[in-house]
Amino acid sequence: QVQVVESGGGLVQAGGSLRLSCAASGSTLSSNIMGWYRQAPGKQRELVATITSSGSTRYADSVKGRFTISRDNAKNTVYLQMNSLKPEDTAVYYCNAYVGPYGYWGQGTQVTVSS
Repeated sequence: QVQVVESGGGLVQAGGSLRLSCAASGSTLSSNIMGWYRQAPGKQRELVATITSSGSTRYADSVKGRFTISRDNAKNTVYLQMNSLKPEDTAVYYCNAYVGPYGYWGQGTQVTVSS
């Protein structure tokens, strides 16, 4: 059974930085697309960034130039470096990993940016 586990959330002041990590385990297959999504209170879950196993990336317009997604294929781990954080970045951040034809979600990690 595939498990997806996030870590690295927390409380930070506006302008600060955080780094999220997400590891997918439990399968002999490597994850193709891994990504980060977020959900703020009262809002729908939205894409933040994704990265393929070959390194192709995609970002939401709201985080371009501030967030960087990267991955370690050998560890089936994806990272999200978040710089210049804003209060509107406050949300629960979820990791998603596609293994074969199926997508798996982590439990989420809270990111709170104070003004």
